[in-house]
Amino acid sequence: MTVISIRRLGDPVLREPAKPVIDFDGELRTLVGDLRATLQDSQGAGLAAPQLGVGLRVFVWNPKLSEGDLDHLVNPVVDFPDEETQDGMEGCLSIPGVYLDTRRRMNVVAKGYTMKGDPVQVVGDGFLARCIQHETDHLDGVLFIDRLTPEQQERWLSTLREASWFDETVIAKIKRSPHQ
Repeated sequence: MTVISIRRLGDPVLREPAKPVIDFDGELRTLVGDLRATLQDSQGAGLAAPQLGVGLRVFVWNPKLSEGDLDHLVNPVVDFPDEETQDGMEGCLSIPGVYLDTRRRMNVVAKGYTMKGDPVQVVGDGFLARCIQHETDHLDGVLFIDRLTPEQQERWLSTLREASWFDETVIAKIKRSPHQ
């Protein structure tokens, strides 16, 4: 397991939809191990393969967020059992130091596979549901900032400009939300 540098806002890989995993092999197990090591090192809640520059539909979450040993999903498909929503602070390891109030669904059912190819289902609510939605968005090339209202995005841009890592060329790569 290797800690890998996390790609930041502006990197094109973060905006490309990830491809489904076809081979459940040693390379996939290594990727899941690298995702786990990088997530642990960064002390985040979740991490998707595109954030490490790998365009595959795989993500991990902090095991403290759920019961049992499962902490990753391969080729996830997310469904919502109801219409209940939650508002809460959300951040992203690819946009360090920025946390914004973001609306998500309260409950989620995610189906996918383990790194060994076994089918699994994760039922989550609250923060786990938020994490699963956030990471699945990464697999679709969507960032949490895309879910902000236009007014929130304007406030966010001023916050972003204050970040030590910010580069003005990133502004041109920000999408306006298709998810309003």
